Amino acid sequence: MTGETLLWVIFATIVVGFLVVDLGYFNRRAHKIGPKSALIQSAFWILISLAYGYLVYRIMGKVPAANFLSAYVTEKILSVDNLFVILLIFSFFKLDEKYHHKILFWGILGAVIFRGLFISVGSVIIDQFHWILYIFGVILLYTGFKLFADKKEEHVDFESNKVLKFAKKYLRYTDDHHDGKFIVRERGQLHVTILFMVLLLVETTDIIFAVDSIPAVFLISQDPFIVFTSNVFAVMGLRALFFLVENILHKFHHLQKGLAFILLFIGSKMLLGIFEIHLSPLISLSVILSALGLSLILSVIFPKKI
Repeated sequence: MTGETLLWVIFATIVVGFLVVDLGYFNRRAHKIGPKSALIQSAFWILISLAYGYLVYRIMGKVPAANFLSAYVTEKILSVDNLFVILLIFSFFKLDEKYHHKILFWGILGAVIFRGLFISVGSVIIDQFHWILYIFGVILLYTGFKLFADKKEEHVDFESNKVLKFAKKYLRYTDDHHDGKFIVRERGQLHVTILFMVLLLVETTDIIFAVDSIPAVFLISQDPFIVFTSNVFAVMGLRALFFLVENILHKFHHLQKGLAFILLFIGSKMLLGIFEIHLSPLISLSVILSALGLSLILSVIFPKKI
């Protein structure tokens, strides 16, 4: 068994094992996740991800490990914007807090599947057309500049969402939560519930965010193993992070600027390759971590004015 194969086996064991334990044992019944539990779960997934990064270092070497950690941190930061939109979705539909976990669990499971498909297709395309990475670089530069100028919108009318309109048009729908069920039978016919609609919006939101995050990670490493494992570890910890930061997310208002800088840096790094200028993975990791740390510190030192 090769080193990478061993890492794949460990990765699959961790992800599948904890998904089964999470749904089958710890969260069999709908309930609200408290701050203490969220903190423990979030810390657990960060430690697991760092431990896995250490295994990558021991088995594959310094450069793959640095790329893994850079990709993981980048995806983790990009996930914060995803969390913000999910929070708006839950708030808009006035979803009971005890159902948040269920939506996030199935949403994350869907995210893992869709990202696996996107990364597989992306790897094939990049292998055949390497120049597409430069297009990714330009896209990230555009996204980074846009993030510097954009302000988050806290009042979104999801009823006008095209995906939701399409689903309501072609699916029998009930706006009741039916004790946390996604599909119910009413008057002899199957209907989707409000939870199904919320899950649909969460899934489509993640797909939209993946359009930014996956190219960003591909610009860090073109190794499908690094791209997929870092992505999944970041996504697996997303649910716990949601419950941890849902009440303090708005306090880290400079995080968006930090994310914008990271996207600009990654995009610029890729485009510098045209001129045979290459930055080492360790330098990239240092820049990404510094931008994250500085944005958090500035958010604390200069709190948002109410």
